[in-house]
Amino acid sequence: MKTANDLRQEILAQVADYYLVAHQNQAFVPGESRINYAGRVYDATELQNLVGAALDFWLTAGPETEQFEEALRDFIGVREVIPVNSGSSANLVAISALCSKQLRHGLRPGDEVIVPAASFPTTVNPILQNQLVPVFVDSCLGNYNLDPNFLEEALSDKTRAVVFAHTLGNPADMDAIMSFINQHNLFLVEDTCDALGSKWGGKLVGTYGHIATLSFYPAHHITMGEGGAAYTRSRRLAKIARSIRDWGRDCWCGYDNPIDGKCGIRFEREVPGMPGFYDHRYFYTEVGYNLKLTDLQAAIGLAQMKKLASFITSRKANFAYLFENLKQFEEHLILPSWHEKADPSWFALPILVRDDALFSRHDLTRFLEENNVETRTLFAGNLLKQPAYKEIKHRVIGDLPVSDFIMRAAFFIGVYPGLSREKLDYMIDTFNSFFKQL
Repeated sequence: MKTANDLRQEILAQVADYYLVAHQNQAFVPGESRINYAGRVYDATELQNLVGAALDFWLTAGPETEQFEEALRDFIGVREVIPVNSGSSANLVAISALCSKQLRHGLRPGDEVIVPAASFPTTVNPILQNQLVPVFVDSCLGNYNLDPNFLEEALSDKTRAVVFAHTLGNPADMDAIMSFINQHNLFLVEDTCDALGSKWGGKLVGTYGHIATLSFYPAHHITMGEGGAAYTRSRRLAKIARSIRDWGRDCWCGYDNPIDGKCGIRFEREVPGMPGFYDHRYFYTEVGYNLKLTDLQAAIGLAQMKKLASFITSRKANFAYLFENLKQFEEHLILPSWHEKADPSWFALPILVRDDALFSRHDLTRFLEENNVETRTLFAGNLLKQPAYKEIKHRVIGDLPVSDFIMRAAFFIGVYPGLSREKLDYMIDTFNSFFKQL
């Protein structure tokens, strides 16, 4: 009679066979096959890990999640990683942690937070949700990051924090930003959802500020389908962040969820104003949510982490190849720029159509899309132009001309590891075809 382990190994072997038949990359047909700007890059290992976790049937965060947390912590080199169910949730957890009443000098309603106007919505939304006031500044042309030249002008006696993303994996000027942060004793949140592996001055972005965030949506450097993480050097912030992620409860017993609790005081917690003791697992010190990752996702993430170094190398190589071959069009296009201290782990290649070009962004992106080269606009552009943000309480510094230019004329194309040289050449040929018809 076969044991459970025998059956498990047979199932996983069949999963590997299934991958070869159903999931291996299909042949690329120029002009017919779609070239996505991003996508999942995986092999049989991800499927086997997923099915293995399903067989274990630990559906919530558990042993796989704990292993993934350790692997990501080792890669980034920080003390604490808090896995969550999305990058957006990671931003919510990070900002909410800084607003905790457990922090004597934490953020409070009405405090101001400096952000770039050209942002992804869920980088800014947690600021609004926590009743903080965003102060919008412009971005730099070419690298599309927060322009540090506006920081001093944005400062007021209510300024308490700076929050921004390293746009498309291109590091912001961390020397200038950290000088401002340290001079004025401010909090810093780095959104590195597009920038896993990017470095400034040899140091990973996300490790400069108080807390940082990641996303594992399929477009990003590694994927679990959904998923994200907050990470920090601070044990105190991490404990608060985990509490916010886990319904707001004070319990710190971890993923294994023992009946009696690791803490040893599960039934010895006193609630102020109530006689006797209360179960620590239902003692709440934060206003929280359920934002946990699942073990099914984490199992996929563990396989992806082993490929991360090669993914970063491929992204850099694909970016360099496209960049060099698109230089011939700089009369019409503004290609990305980056600081000499920056070592980007590129999410994508941003392109901006010059104002004096004989065509619009719409003309170019429509041509690319009609020829099966996928494009995306640079997220929300100037967030203040979006309908959802018309009535928010905020301040704005200047007229935001670069943010408007980004919204009007910027887009990006893919550099992800799933792009073969044949696909990259087709992308370049498609640009050539567009410019030949002008």
